Amino acid sequence: MAVTLTENAAKQIRKQLAKRGKGLALRIGLKKVGCSGFAYTFDYADEILVGDQMFESYNAHVVVDANSLPFLDGSRVDFVREGLNDSFKFENPNVDNTCGCGESFSLKEPAKV
Repeated sequence: MAVTLTENAAKQIRKQLAKRGKGLALRIGLKKVGCSGFAYTFDYADEILVGDQMFESYNAHVVVDANSLPFLDGSRVDFVREGLNDSFKFENPNVDNTCGCGESFSLKEPAKV
């Protein structure tokens, strides 16, 4: 299982942690919201908790909790600027559908073994 960062995302994470003055990584996860079901969450990781997985790309780290990891596995996180807005964007192979506003998404059904 893995989550990777683009060079732009890694640069932004390092910049935010340096500005903050502390922190090990960007913590990403999922929460239930919106019309489609889920949205990404972002926070700082000041410590690694039981069940967390840490991934590194371009000398920056991202932490994912055990509950979110199966739904984020294989994701690539980028940092993009669109007009006056900038944000982290996910390329997540586990997303089935997104809502019209783009704020939430549904996940593919897990494969049956």
